[in-house]
Amino acid sequence: MPEIIAAIITAMDVLTIYLLLPHIKYRFWLSLWTGALHMIFPLIGFHVGEWLAGYISNLAQNISGLLLSMIGVQLLLAARDSKPAQIPVILLAVTTSLDTFSVSVSFGMLQLQELLLICSMGVFAFLFSYIALILNKKIPIRIGICLQIIAGISLLLMGIFSFDFLKK
Repeated sequence: MPEIIAAIITAMDVLTIYLLLPHIKYRFWLSLWTGALHMIFPLIGFHVGEWLAGYISNLAQNISGLLLSMIGVQLLLAARDSKPAQIPVILLAVTTSLDTFSVSVSFGMLQLQELLLICSMGVFAFLFSYIALILNKKIPIRIGICLQIIAGISLLLMGIFSFDFLKK
């Protein structure tokens, strides 16, 4: 279950960013590409996280918490800038998916179920991006910003609560 929650939270940034986009011509293909990248980057990150956990097992949970917290803070800081993206669509798909690499390093260190996590991340990224691209002119920008803030706070709290010293 934490894998599905993590997948939803990591896909929420796609929803918020794509809600801010101007009209996109190939919505389905952008959503499919984003969903695929939300599986590829986490797969790589997950294995890097597992590899790192084997070498630094004593610190893995604290490093994982730090990474999740930093990504949460990044989402919160990015929520302040609500201007539409002015970059090529493919580059946008890559940049919105790249952060899933570092998140999945943390999840790999936490030894979450890989297949469930990776598939969930791809499915939710596809669904959220497609929904956002369909509805982006119908939903106020404030809702997208609120969702990004919720995702940022959620990742920040997940990171903080995973620190080893808080469990003692």
